[in-house]
Amino acid sequence: MSWRILAWSALGCVVPLAVIGGAWLWLLPGSPAWGGAPAISRDESEATLAALKPPKRKRPLIAIIGINDRSETTDYLMPYGILARADVADVLTLATQPGPVTLYPALKVQPHATIAAFDAEHPDGADFVIVPAMTPEDDAVALQWIRSQAGKGAIVIGVCVGAMVLANTGLLDGRRSTTHWYSVRDLKKHAAIRYAADRRLVVDRGVATTTGITASMPMALTLIEAIAGRARAEAVARDIGLAEWDARHRSDAFRFTRPFALTAIANTLALWNREQLGIALTSGIDEVSLALTADAWSRTYRSRAVTFAATADAQTSRSGLRILPDRIATDWPATRTPPATTALPPAQALDETLRAIDARYGPRTGDFVAIQLEYPR
Repeated sequence: MSWRILAWSALGCVVPLAVIGGAWLWLLPGSPAWGGAPAISRDESEATLAALKPPKRKRPLIAIIGINDRSETTDYLMPYGILARADVADVLTLATQPGPVTLYPALKVQPHATIAAFDAEHPDGADFVIVPAMTPEDDAVALQWIRSQAGKGAIVIGVCVGAMVLANTGLLDGRRSTTHWYSVRDLKKHAAIRYAADRRLVVDRGVATTTGITASMPMALTLIEAIAGRARAEAVARDIGLAEWDARHRSDAFRFTRPFALTAIANTLALWNREQLGIALTSGIDEVSLALTADAWSRTYRSRAVTFAATADAQTSRSGLRILPDRIATDWPATRTPPATTALPPAQALDETLRAIDARYGPRTGDFVAIQLEYPR
């Protein structure tokens, strides 16, 4: 009898929850229409470039800060890789503490220096400070250092949810800003910040912000153009496979939809069907293509990308960053090896990875990943 009562009690709890959950899903919007965004006016583009002119040095110093425990993969690696290959600035990756930086959802790297070592070598501060998404968003050491760099005249750039880190510094108060679509509601809780829709990047009086993860590409190219001119930016754009990089964006194409929620639920519940996909880590690997590939495969809710190498030694990337392997192995099972994309130009690597995700898990999962990356397909 007691088991019967317990079963009916459990059913009495589950049914209302199922009804509520079903109603919630039904009320969510359907799939947004993918499509182009209106071009940005020449005046606005020129104003953006003028606002990003190096404030101190002819050859600027760019610092990318991360916290050791949890900084976003592409936000941290993509600005570094694109800016370093342009060779128009000195670019350094930093961490708040000694030791490697564990990136999420994939990869681990050895930064060039700690913020303390950077301050000792460069007491006048950086020209530009790039802030990726990091958890927690209110790390006291990171916030204080970012404020100090702004106080020394650096232009501060919050990539993706790095905008929320900047919101916690107070640097966005009274300014226009954007962020990853999923964090817009949190950004709007800061009454002093003015959210700017339909812009992939926003610059306001020495502080810049971008939309989600893949916006690092247009932001980095815009910064290169501001530093070294259009021709250099076009050359780097060809190298990474990107045709255009202005601030155009359709904010309404990225939101929490019914297909997005259903894919997240279905893939999360498929506990029996998880994969660990191996990516060979080699010397000279393109850190941008690697970041996009590993990030995308680790956002399916069905798979996680790990790197492997024959030894535990860090491998030096194309632009000189030391990347640590997750596993020590000389080979990986073919059935759990994703298509090789790290040798492709970064934009092509991402497109090919999304197509591979479509083929492996279905187009809904491919779209699910693209929306997380805020990447128009």
